[in-house]
Amino acid sequence: MTSQTPTTSGASTPEPDSGDDGITDAVVDAYLTRIGADRPVRAGIEALRELQHRHLLAVPFENLSVHLGEDIVLEERALMDKVTGGRGGFCYELNGAFGALLRALGFRVALLQARVFGDGGRLGIPYDHMALRVETEDGTGPWLADVGFGDNALRPLALDDRTEQEDPRGVFRFREAPQGDLDLLRGGSRQYRLDLRPRTLPEFRGGAWYHRTSPDSHFTRSLVCSRYTETGKVTLSGRSLVTTVGGERHRTELATDEEVLAAYRDHFGVRLTRVPEVRAAAVAVPGKGPGR
Repeated sequence: MTSQTPTTSGASTPEPDSGDDGITDAVVDAYLTRIGADRPVRAGIEALRELQHRHLLAVPFENLSVHLGEDIVLEERALMDKVTGGRGGFCYELNGAFGALLRALGFRVALLQARVFGDGGRLGIPYDHMALRVETEDGTGPWLADVGFGDNALRPLALDDRTEQEDPRGVFRFREAPQGDLDLLRGGSRQYRLDLRPRTLPEFRGGAWYHRTSPDSHFTRSLVCSRYTETGKVTLSGRSLVTTVGGERHRTELATDEEVLAAYRDHFGVRLTRVPEVRAAAVAVPGKGPGR
């Protein structure tokens, strides 16, 4: 994986990703309403912690668009509209939207690409995952913010810190990796490898296209809708509803379409007119580039 020397607090600040037009105060206010947060007075670390926590509690990680035949548009306004419209998304959508929100609130944000560690420690494709490098007005950080990676930290993590960082979701640590990259570890297990060069939204279209079309992507092989709660987590995988409270898992099998649609609505705020079903992965057409 090609990378440059990592950007640290002693290096020049990365330029934020160029935003799309149409991010108005009304859009920002609607987004804050969706996650139950007030507009922060200052773009400091306490505000960042609060915004990330509330986002994880309110907006589900879900891949329903893949199986509903919906387009995935990696443009800031479209991503924010999806959140304010009562939906969630996977990493490109969630962190793309959250990054746009943070930027509108005065934070300095850079998009980072990462490769996820799979079975046997194998790295996924380039642009496998999107995360956020965030700088605050109070001079702390830089911080890694991530609202789009399954079982991850509830709070932003200090990117320049190589010691163990305590979080309600476990103990996290950054470890130097080849070519200036960083590995994020949780409980000693590698989660993903960060390339610290700032990226732009269009650069993630290839990864998003792969994950919504390839038969090798787990997103095309299964349905998931999940969000954190104050006491644990709730996940709907197909017709299995799993709630985790204090480390104890409770599974309920939903028998009817009406029960499934009610679970999406009541647990995730997602209102659907039909139950999504796992669709056969699309086959890439030679010579065709990734779609949005």
